[in-house]
Amino acid sequence: MQIQFRAATEKDFADICGLIGDEDELFLVYPPGRFPFSVEQLSQIALVRKELTVAVDGPRIVGFANFYNYEASVSAFLGNVVVSRDNRRQGVGKQLVAYMLSVAFGRLGLERLHLSVFNHNLPALQLYAGFGFKPYDLEERRDPRGRTAVLLHFRLDRDNYVVR
Repeated sequence: MQIQFRAATEKDFADICGLIGDEDELFLVYPPGRFPFSVEQLSQIALVRKELTVAVDGPRIVGFANFYNYEASVSAFLGNVVVSRDNRRQGVGKQLVAYMLSVAFGRLGLERLHLSVFNHNLPALQLYAGFGFKPYDLEERRDPRGRTAVLLHFRLDRDNYVVR
């Protein structure tokens, strides 16, 4: 698999929405979203987010990520990170996050990057810990079924970023 990265376009939005297979996945990727995730919802996200990026394997979109709460030269949050079900546990997420970190700390010159992950999303927690993200806060949320979930907030400072 030869993964490449490029800016997402509106023509990609339907395929990006297709990466999210059920209500539980949508909650992990975009908690305020309504399932099924739609082009309309993604279009609204695109208005307020930066660096909407797709991971592609040939013509297929296999991943997506972006930044939000962007403060030029200071910080942003990495968000909406999702990899297609067929391509999970194959290194696509790791490559996508590494690419987004290079954009954040390289081209954008950010001092720090934040992200938030739900406590039960073990693969994501392991992935981000591997890049050196450290927890600094948490908040209680309710999932679509009304169950308690803990949203953990992480941070990685540019000084602690190691190019992979």
